[in-house]
Amino acid sequence: MDHSGQALPASTMSDEPGDAPPPPVPTDFPAERFFAAERMAASRAAMMKEMNFRTFALQIDQLEFRTGKGGDGFGWEGQAWYGGDVDRIVLASEGEGTFGARAERIELGAYWRHAIDPWFNLQLGMRQDFRPDPQRTYALVGLEGLAPYWFELQGQLLVSNKGDVHARGKAGYTQRITQSLVVEPEAEVDFAFQDVPALNVEGGFERLELGARLRYERNRSLAPYIGVNWERKLGGTAELARAAGQGVSGVSAVFGVRAMF
Repeated sequence: MDHSGQALPASTMSDEPGDAPPPPVPTDFPAERFFAAERMAASRAAMMKEMNFRTFALQIDQLEFRTGKGGDGFGWEGQAWYGGDVDRIVLASEGEGTFGARAERIELGAYWRHAIDPWFNLQLGMRQDFRPDPQRTYALVGLEGLAPYWFELQGQLLVSNKGDVHARGKAGYTQRITQSLVVEPEAEVDFAFQDVPALNVEGGFERLELGARLRYERNRSLAPYIGVNWERKLGGTAELARAAGQGVSGVSAVFGVRAMF
C-alpha cells in the first residue's frame, strides 16, 4: 500500500527562545481578593511591628552557695535586658563574698548591646564596682558572641574614672549530656595594663577563675546545679596579697540554681 500521500508537513517550529518581554511583577496581594485592601494594609503594618518585637527578660546564670577551706561563701552572676534581637539595653551584675564578712566583689554594669552580625554583639556602656574599696566607675566597650564549635566568648576593655585601664575575657561551653543533664565549663581572666596601688593590683594578669557546673535542666526556667570553682590571683597582684597576709587561691564546691524569667 502506498502511504506517500499521508506524509506529515515539515515542522515550522523553531528551537530558539522567543524575545517576548517578561510578565510584570505582581503588585497585588492574594488576600485582597477576599478582604478589603485597607484591612489587609493595616494587618501587614501590624505584622511588621510585631516582628520588630521588644521584650523584657531576667536571666540568673549563677546564684550559688560555696564551701571550701576558706569558709562558706556565695556568688552570683546574671543580667536583665529589654529590647529585641538587634538592640538591647542590658543590666548585668556579678560578685562574690564570704558569709559573716563584707562582699569581696560587687559589680554592676549597664550597656547597650548591638548585633553586628548573626554571631557577635557590640557592648557600649559603663560598669560600677562597689567592692573592693575604693569604688571605681568604668567606661566599657566589649564584644560577645558565639565562636566556631559553639564556644561562648566575651571580651571587655574598661577605663576607670581614675584613668587605669583593665581588660576581662570570658569563655564558656555548654554541653548537653542527656536530655536533662547539662555540663558547663567556663573561664574568666582579668588583666591590668598598669599598677593600681589603691586596689592592690599590679600590672599584668591579675586574676584567673575556672569553674565547671553540672545542671539538671528539666525546666529551663529553674534548674539546680552542682559544681566546682577555682580562683587564683596572679603575678604581682598575688605577691601583694601574700605580703598583706591574704590567700592567693582557693577551690570550693558550689551548689546553686540557674533561673530565667
